[in-house]
Amino acid sequence: MSTPSSSTHAGIGASVLRNEDQRFLQGRGQYLADLEINGVKDVAFLRSPTANARMTSIDIDESCRDKVFLLSDLGQVKPVRAILRDDAFRQSDYPVLADEHVRFVGEPIAMCIGETRAEAEDIAQSIFIDFEESPPVVDMLSALRPDAPRVRPEWPDNLYYTHHLKGGDLQAARDSAHVTVDMHCRMNRQSVVSLEGRAVMAYWDHRLNELVVYSSTQFPHVIRTILADLLGLEERQLRVVAVDVGGGFGVKNNLQQEEVAIAALALRTGHPVRWIEDRREHLISSPQAREHDYEIRAYADERGRILGIESRVVVDAGAYSIWPWSAAMEGNMANGMVPGPYNVPAYEGIGLSTASNKPPLGPYRGVGRPGACFAIERTIDEIARAVGRDPYDVRMENLVQPTQMPFQTIVGRLYDSGDYPESLKRAAELIGKDAIRKEQEQPRGDGKYIGLGFATYVEQTAHGTQEWLTRKLTEVYGYEAATLKFMPDGGLVIASAVQNHGQGLETSLAQVAASELGVDPRKVVVRHGDTAVSPYGMGTFASRSMVMAGGAVGVVAKRMAEKVKRIAAHMLQCAQDDVQLRDNAAWCGERSVGLDRIARAALQHPEELPPGEDPGLEISGTYQPEISTGAFSYASHAVKVEVDAETGLVSLLDYVVVHDCGTIVNPMIVEGQIVGGVAQGIGTALLEEMPFDDYGQPLASTFMDYVLPGPTEVPDVRVEHLVNPSPYTQYGIKGMGEGGAIGAPAAIANAVNDALRPLGAVINETPMTPRRILSAILAAEDKEQP
Repeated sequence: MSTPSSSTHAGIGASVLRNEDQRFLQGRGQYLADLEINGVKDVAFLRSPTANARMTSIDIDESCRDKVFLLSDLGQVKPVRAILRDDAFRQSDYPVLADEHVRFVGEPIAMCIGETRAEAEDIAQSIFIDFEESPPVVDMLSALRPDAPRVRPEWPDNLYYTHHLKGGDLQAARDSAHVTVDMHCRMNRQSVVSLEGRAVMAYWDHRLNELVVYSSTQFPHVIRTILADLLGLEERQLRVVAVDVGGGFGVKNNLQQEEVAIAALALRTGHPVRWIEDRREHLISSPQAREHDYEIRAYADERGRILGIESRVVVDAGAYSIWPWSAAMEGNMANGMVPGPYNVPAYEGIGLSTASNKPPLGPYRGVGRPGACFAIERTIDEIARAVGRDPYDVRMENLVQPTQMPFQTIVGRLYDSGDYPESLKRAAELIGKDAIRKEQEQPRGDGKYIGLGFATYVEQTAHGTQEWLTRKLTEVYGYEAATLKFMPDGGLVIASAVQNHGQGLETSLAQVAASELGVDPRKVVVRHGDTAVSPYGMGTFASRSMVMAGGAVGVVAKRMAEKVKRIAAHMLQCAQDDVQLRDNAAWCGERSVGLDRIARAALQHPEELPPGEDPGLEISGTYQPEISTGAFSYASHAVKVEVDAETGLVSLLDYVVVHDCGTIVNPMIVEGQIVGGVAQGIGTALLEEMPFDDYGQPLASTFMDYVLPGPTEVPDVRVEHLVNPSPYTQYGIKGMGEGGAIGAPAAIANAVNDALRPLGAVINETPMTPRRILSAILAAEDKEQP
């Protein structure tokens, strides 16, 4: 791990301590639940107790009728419609509150107002609703049957969208294959469980004549635009503010129905209203994640070199299409990422996005790629076993080679730079592959088995204009903006539309400015999360922040540096080309002038400026990468596990990640992000699952049932870096925020299966719980019986 830099260098590449840590470590962060607004009243949502039903009557006691609001009470609020620009996509409106029909347990039906949350909940409990129930659709594979119940009766089936990809000569692969490997993999549904739950507060500001909406969101400007449209407001009359956001991971990167409902309620009542999500609400009703089913058929030669792959991925997208990503997001992404980092000459894939009577599926750290990585990496290991070789060797020979970069995949993605084999080689060396193989040869009588697993993945980051157009989204998030301005004392303010929710962006963006302007990052403040302060931008998601916002800050800082140098050259009486910016000053040889004096001249003493130089030190600008199909980070994960065949428990003995995100702005922050992602990947692999019964009832509504990884489940993850800058982005930066979570489930699954190999047991479903592992062992024993 990197240690904080003790040198004077504090720009790109330095492990600078985070500017934001002081307030967080001292408990002085300000989250939405900490805000106090005069006259605010708390809201509790009455949520559906059933998965699929028509409401035939709603009985509200007259004593509290003025404190209960149904959809009909909110006025002309448009339903949310998240679609693709494709006529084949099945559209469906998602009402802000249920309108006659409920389609999943937890769907909001009514809002109840109280002086406290407890009072509001009591009012919600007093409401009686009669339901006319229908059979729910719960299993995504059963949903595909012709005789399955319909989530929407007007649809001919339960499919939102079917995504096809095809490239290369698959018939030639079939004809020449030495081995054919069939794989069935499943990644079960999860809750996102951000540290801070979702939250919304809204009120009308009469002084400014605008609706102010506080939301724990990842993209305030985008939320403002869609809220204005749904509520019928002019966008100038709407301000969205995100204060400290305690984690998002994607669940706060959707338009939430509660955001629209609370905003509409504030307009209706004329006083501030607030909703703070509790944990049960989050677990059962917030957008959920994963739930993929893969059928893979791989064709390979006698050495295990892949000749072609056929794939079918089915994704349970839930009851509604989430704005702006649509219900097809996960299926389309997973289908396109199945080839992964491998040189696959022929591919045919189909992605099926199905509807069900479950909460909608939304983005979660990795968006489709953890499942695709799980499927292809398990397939690689099984190909290796089919040809009698070590999975490491087969993996190494199939990886895209550095000499092939930039590499156009069979499905059209452009991998920009990297050395995938080197990352795998380094990971194998760090984990001690040869020593583990020797250890596995030693007989043990304790019923515990050692396993070694690898996974290599690519992560598409910082998707640009062309990528969003290719995905047929209605919204195009192809650029980012920044404003930089000096204060008269030489301090720098960066205004950015990206939202910091734990990634250290306030420090990393300051480091980019420091590299161009020579300003100490501790003298830089980053203002974000407020549409009234920052320039219009797209927010934080898809590992885009440092590529896009960092690029925007860099572009604007370069322009700012030119103006600072012009003023400094005038003051120092030297050529502008001789001026260097460092250590909070402009230098010409041994002479210098401080940035504070330059700023005072620009802002307070225009008489000191060069002739013709405009006053002021405030510049805005935008940035989009040279190639708009995205940058590609990658990593190899290696893990050593111990599986207890008596209990089914898995222990992670060692974990290594060799990662490449191009140019690293702050290694300490990057490593923290990777380790945090691995922790979430461990949850996916071994612990986290949101199951439902046959009636669509969620079976994990508390942390007694929904198990998260803790300190005892997360090992000391060792991280090493490769640095292969992207040729297409500012500074060569690639995004990396999702990577740790992508590779972990696949690496752990391969290690567990490697450990179980002497028993003949195979498990291809997450989470790999003790029950599932013991079932796999028993199934293998039954298979061996004559």
